[in-house]
Amino acid sequence: MGKIGHSKMRDMPRVKKPRERLMEKGPEALKDYELLAILLRVGCEGKNVLDIARRILSEYPLQTLTKTPLEKMRAVKGIGPAKACTIKAAFELSKRAFAIDQDTLPTIKKSKDVADEVVDIRRLKREHFVVLYLNARNQLIHKEIVSVGTLNANIVHPREVFQPAVMHSAASIILVHNHPSGDTSPSNDDVQLTKRMVKAGEMMGIEVLDHVIVSERSFLSLKEKSLLP
Repeated sequence: MGKIGHSKMRDMPRVKKPRERLMEKGPEALKDYELLAILLRVGCEGKNVLDIARRILSEYPLQTLTKTPLEKMRAVKGIGPAKACTIKAAFELSKRAFAIDQDTLPTIKKSKDVADEVVDIRRLKREHFVVLYLNARNQLIHKEIVSVGTLNANIVHPREVFQPAVMHSAASIILVHNHPSGDTSPSNDDVQLTKRMVKAGEMMGIEVLDHVIVSERSFLSLKEKSLLP
């Protein structure tokens, strides 16, 4: 009788292959254990690689695993020396890339910094509602256009505003929209929408730092005008 081989990802049904899912949907769509399974490549002792990845993360949560010394990691059942080196190398590359990003990310300190980040919407003839997503150091980690059209308290839903915040692990956000008329005075709808977002942010633990209204030639901060709840 032949020896039972390792359970490889190529032997798994297509719907369960993490590499296939990564290529189709991007790495963000994969769970932690699926990403780890890609690094592990093969399973052992009749267990497929996804089962092993799940078990490893149940014993060593991700933050713990990243800090586990190489010698201890290589002794973990299902990892071994070669896989331990692969995982350690991946963690180190990520750490170095993150350090580079942290040094180059723009820092938002005042309303002018906000206005400078949305120069692309300042001359537009339709209102664009943009959200800036910041980390704990007030560095811009993501920017997204949430709505296009006439702005009112109902057209922009907190779900569309805060879903990217959760996805990108943002600590705080800044709301921005343009006034094509050139008058940056906030309307009642602007103020009411801001209050709604602040309240939603409080429930989620994500602070709304400001709401800045921009035009081609000027900008206005609701926070600086004491209009931020």
